[in-house]
Amino acid sequence: MKALVLSGGSGTRLRPFSYSMPKQLIPIANRPVLEHVLVNIRDLGVTEIGVIVGSWAAEIAAVIGDGSSLGVRVTYIQQGAPLGLAHAVRLARGFLGEDDFVMYLGDIMLPDGVVEIAADFRARRPAAHVVAQRVPDPRAFGVVELGADGAVRRLVEKPRWPRSDLAMVGVYFFTAAVHEAVDAIVPSRRGELEITDAVQWLVSRGLPVRATEYRGFWKDTGRPDDVLECNRRLLGELGGRVELGPMTRLVRSRIDGPVIVGANTLIEDCLIGPNVSIGRDCVLRGTRLSDSIVLDGASILEVPGMSGSIVGRSAVIEPAGSEAARYRLLVGDNTRVEIAPAAR
Repeated sequence: MKALVLSGGSGTRLRPFSYSMPKQLIPIANRPVLEHVLVNIRDLGVTEIGVIVGSWAAEIAAVIGDGSSLGVRVTYIQQGAPLGLAHAVRLARGFLGEDDFVMYLGDIMLPDGVVEIAADFRARRPAAHVVAQRVPDPRAFGVVELGADGAVRRLVEKPRWPRSDLAMVGVYFFTAAVHEAVDAIVPSRRGELEITDAVQWLVSRGLPVRATEYRGFWKDTGRPDDVLECNRRLLGELGGRVELGPMTRLVRSRIDGPVIVGANTLIEDCLIGPNVSIGRDCVLRGTRLSDSIVLDGASILEVPGMSGSIVGRSAVIEPAGSEAARYRLLVGDNTRVEIAPAAR
């Protein structure tokens, strides 16, 4: 089995961070989302991974490299424009060959993994096997309708009137039968080759298509609040522990776990935690920080209270006044913020 990971999206909902980095590289517990995805795929016993990239190809390759540090082999496949998930499968035809494969969106978090679902696919080998979860409002998703035997009867992309609350989470298992389906479909009204249309093509021709209801944690990291929720979820695996990177210094500070701090960071006269991840080469002084993510190289100086915040790479946050307050900030890379009393 091979894998195909989709990492070509622009991430408009994650601005300001996606102005200067691809959303797949936003760190969750100090590791990029895409790295979590590749590790999940490796845990399936799959090591040959094609990664679809767009305009952020160089940035993604600089972080992930050839995948050897994660125990996998990565092949990058360029997609000139985001023309749909099925279009990505068409582009990857040469890489995939006739092998079975798992297709995985590069911006979703499934920390509980999909090992059992992969085993079921390997045992049964239907033409397609999709992973779905029940959601309160499925109108923003591809929706799966199941028969009594668990087989897929119908799939609809973002239906106005859903007949099911099972939304596809962004993980799909395929045999080579999907390539004929991808070649047969036409672009949707939004101009994309939809993977739901390809799977529906398989269903309409009587090929076996199955679905599994996923009951673990699933989150699309498309919005800042989703990123923070994922960070809390993964840090929760530490219990109440604190992990400090090499050469990190604590001076007259208290840390309430779970907290993870990267290498060569200075924390001085601070109260940090819980649920905080701080990157490498950061400086925090005189600051109270909880439920937040601080990216590499950022500085937070004399800010009396921050929570629910994301601070971009090499950003600087400092006071322009002395009033005590509590802040929720979303600060992009290389940005300087002065917090003045008038702005509170």
